[in-house]
Amino acid sequence: MGLTGRAIARSCGLSPSTVSDYLGRIKLARLNWPLPAELDDDAALEQLLFPDEHKPKLNRPEPDFARIHEELRRKHVTKQLLWQEYREQHPDGYQYSQFCEHYARWCAQLSVTMRQTHRAGEKGFVDFSGDGLELVVPETGERQKVKLFLFVLGASSYTYVEPVLGEDLATWVGCHSRALEYFGGVPQVVVPDNLKAAVQRPDRYEPELNPTYAELARHYGFAVIPARVRKPRDKAKVEAAVLLAERWILAVLRHQRFSTLQQVREAVRPLLEKLNERPMRKLGKSRRQLFEEVDRPALKPLPAERYELAWWKKARVNIDYHIEVDEHLYSVPYQLELVSKMDQGA
Repeated sequence: MGLTGRAIARSCGLSPSTVSDYLGRIKLARLNWPLPAELDDDAALEQLLFPDEHKPKLNRPEPDFARIHEELRRKHVTKQLLWQEYREQHPDGYQYSQFCEHYARWCAQLSVTMRQTHRAGEKGFVDFSGDGLELVVPETGERQKVKLFLFVLGASSYTYVEPVLGEDLATWVGCHSRALEYFGGVPQVVVPDNLKAAVQRPDRYEPELNPTYAELARHYGFAVIPARVRKPRDKAKVEAAVLLAERWILAVLRHQRFSTLQQVREAVRPLLEKLNERPMRKLGKSRRQLFEEVDRPALKPLPAERYELAWWKKARVNIDYHIEVDEHLYSVPYQLELVSKMDQGA
């Protein structure tokens, strides 16, 4: 009838793009109105307008995306290399673009938020749990809250958990040493929160670390990159581990009564091993299996000796050439008294 595409769309209740698609297919098939008698069958007309949809679909072998996801955590492994290995096993498999597209769809099922890529042996994440258990001292009846210290490796999610009574510097440093010994190695980077035991002055670009924590990092050979303030996704691994520990450790022990910290640690230890042995739903492997395959070979070796805790203090030299530390006086070279006066602007 000579109507425009938009007029046809309004008349038929279709979108203009659908009408344009049909008109293009009709032109390609060189059809006119009225239709030839041999096309009075709907199936014949459909096959003429949509020939591609009637071709048999190739049943291409599906890649093992869980294994691919695990392999990509290894150093120097790329999707291009894994695709080549896939095509060597399945010559009729996906082309590279389809391979990447299907892998991206598989990854989208793991989380609705952007996922961080964790390389083997690269990062460890540390934090304390918010909730905890209650400890009652029999002699005094005093009630104390026992929190959990957690250290999680990024690539394998392998987790170390230790019950503690506080978040002081000595506890913080000691837990790090015992966690690294539990792993049997050291990651390249540790990502803590901005608690005082780790960071004295938070800053997005140049945070000022606690001197003792900085010395601990130098001793074990890891870099410290604190999470940004109020950015929990910077340490999403340990946030998720805290949630798992609260569900599979704290919740399991909720009815038990403890009188010493050692009792809590003995109760937590088998539950931690059970957590690390549980298969992860999407990957089909446990944290321990991934740790042995991915993280352990990439961790740096431990130093010969454990770090010895030290506190740092800025002491000023008095007029009698002595400094005071923990209510004790220590003599120093008299020249430092002049330096101390200069620092004070004298």
